[in-house]
Amino acid sequence: MTDIIGPWTEHGLTEDEHARVVELLGRVPNRLELALFGVMWSEHCGYKNSRALLAKLPVDGPQVLQGPGENAGVVDLGDGLAAAFKMESHNHPSAIEPFQGAATGVGGIIRDIFAMGARPTASLNSLRFGEPDDPRVKRLLNGVVAGIAAYGNCMGIPTVGGDLQFNPSFQGNPLVNAMCLGLLRSDRIFRGQASGPGNLAMLVGARTGRDGIKGASFASEELSDHDHDKRPNVQVGDPFMEKLLMEATLEILEAGLVVGLQDLGAAGLTSSGAEMAGRAGNGLRLDLERVPLREEGLSPWEIMLSESQERMLLVVEPRRAAEVEAIFEKWDLQAAVVGQVTDDGLFAVRLHGEVLAAVPAELLTDKAPVYVRPQKEPAYFRRLRQADLSAVPEHRDWSGLLLRLMAAPNLCSRRWVYEQYDHMVGLNTVLRPGGDAAVLRLPDSRKGLALTSGCNSRWVYLEPRLGAAAAVAEAALNVAATGARPLALTNCLNFGNPENPEIYWQFAQAIDGLAEAARRLGTPVTGGNVSFYNEYDGRAIQPTTTIGLIGLLDDVELRTPHFFREPGDLVVLLGRTLEELGGSEAHRLLTGRDEGPPPSLDLDLAAALNALLPQAAALRLLRSCHDVSDGGLAAAVAECCFPLDVGVELDFRLPVSAGAAFFGESQSRALVSLAPGAFQAFQDLAAARGVPTTLLGRTADHGRLTMRCNADVLSLELAELKEAWSSALPRAAAL
Repeated sequence: MTDIIGPWTEHGLTEDEHARVVELLGRVPNRLELALFGVMWSEHCGYKNSRALLAKLPVDGPQVLQGPGENAGVVDLGDGLAAAFKMESHNHPSAIEPFQGAATGVGGIIRDIFAMGARPTASLNSLRFGEPDDPRVKRLLNGVVAGIAAYGNCMGIPTVGGDLQFNPSFQGNPLVNAMCLGLLRSDRIFRGQASGPGNLAMLVGARTGRDGIKGASFASEELSDHDHDKRPNVQVGDPFMEKLLMEATLEILEAGLVVGLQDLGAAGLTSSGAEMAGRAGNGLRLDLERVPLREEGLSPWEIMLSESQERMLLVVEPRRAAEVEAIFEKWDLQAAVVGQVTDDGLFAVRLHGEVLAAVPAELLTDKAPVYVRPQKEPAYFRRLRQADLSAVPEHRDWSGLLLRLMAAPNLCSRRWVYEQYDHMVGLNTVLRPGGDAAVLRLPDSRKGLALTSGCNSRWVYLEPRLGAAAAVAEAALNVAATGARPLALTNCLNFGNPENPEIYWQFAQAIDGLAEAARRLGTPVTGGNVSFYNEYDGRAIQPTTTIGLIGLLDDVELRTPHFFREPGDLVVLLGRTLEELGGSEAHRLLTGRDEGPPPSLDLDLAAALNALLPQAAALRLLRSCHDVSDGGLAAAVAECCFPLDVGVELDFRLPVSAGAAFFGESQSRALVSLAPGAFQAFQDLAAARGVPTTLLGRTADHGRLTMRCNADVLSLELAELKEAWSSALPRAAAL
């Protein structure tokens, strides 16, 4: 090994990190070895800036069968069934090449799921873009949505839900967070371990090319106006190839032919091989001349760092290799033996017998540096919290404000997005996109599974601890609103440069809030992703702690839709309404600013509400249930009216200003409709749980939304309001 290194900065390592590599190895690494350390010690693979704080998150619970550290987390659904689910980011690739960036993000998270032995059943996403009137943002929005749709639709996996917000902070750095869930037998969980010295390493699926090289390092850098030449860092996806790979992989797993397997995602062969060896405490030798290539002339470092899609690394007993090859050949795929598990602990790379690199696997994985960065409260924090919030209470034109709000980018209908997705393939989707959470029917069971994803980025920006906790609480409430019991969550934590003390403070605060809420609400964190360096020309995004959360219904037929179903039902508000307009959509619409303290969060009330709603649904007391969130009570009422064009006559009193009553976004509130005869039983149930109730009025058989609070009136024709709501996004997205 004579090819001595050049500058370590080429590989994303600092001078101190290079010195650490030399110290750990006891020698100077060669160029290929330095490249291996560069990608494995990047933030995207090594989590060096986040690992210490992530240890605070609750990861255990009786429902958790597999927590963080594997391709995906797994939770027990009972009756021998389990769910594998995870969320990851593909932000930087989507900023450079939106269609392929988003598509390959979907493809990668799908592979994580079937690598656990689960059949992917549903996908979700969470997206952030800049102002939609900007031509570049329009191109990004159209490309990302099209990429998600193309990959998921071709795979035959329904995209059942998601989350979309717009804010100027995402103008140059969009967020594309992809989530996937699959079902498997609870006693058939497969893990990514290179067990058994002498076993073979087999590379299966697509051939290896130059696309995506150094993608992991690219994901650990800031973006700028000079990033157009980084298109080669973006992978190119082939969903038809992935469909074949998925079916072949599930077949060999069902036949028991595999010892361990891992998706080839970030850092390709390097990360998959090193991580599998490290988890098992073994070594792994790779012979690069055996790797099937898409083109001639790839250098060893290109082969090792390529992130070509639709590939898996398997560990197989030698006696089973022929059976594995036969199954992949049946699916018109290639399976090549590219190496062997060893007992020396070394991650070794050879070419025609010559050793090009030999590094202890644990140095690439467990020995990656762990940083606890300096923290500093951001300069904006106290200033924005002390802002003047009188704009909404002083506005007074409540009807006009609601009309404008429902057409605003963050509140208008998302139908333009989800109608591009096939959300019914498989025929298991029983609550479709557009509500609080999607609900799937579980096979051969009366049970159902609720899924949701999202986050209020404004609140995380204005108060990271509270905002991150609120993201957990709202996701849990979205699931509970369908009648499901919240089970567990995954996350995707999107922040700017952690080397900036103000950004690291945001991250540390958010972790504390996320941990507190997850622990109090009984929703352990089974895995997830951290995405740092989300900045464009030095300007950081609003921090976004995206939460993907699942819940279980004992009887899927008792699911609760979000919309009013017929005239004459009583409409009841659950929870407490306070004078809280900070960080609200109404305040932003009137001032153009995100400011003020976000609404407070009572986790005891949140937990009580999450317990009440599934209980009430099981007792058949609810006609509908919808959480009150962005846009406040008036927006929630409108969203309940739209699907079946059911009007409302509401006349109520709340101890706040009319602006806060109509448009405040106080947390842990839900809007339910009941048959009149069910009101007393429901009220007694809520009182026993300590959940406040306010009778607002009734649904009506006319096409009008009318709300009277104290002496103030808001009244609009549903047709006018619905037209503004439904037409805004298609107009905004038009190229």
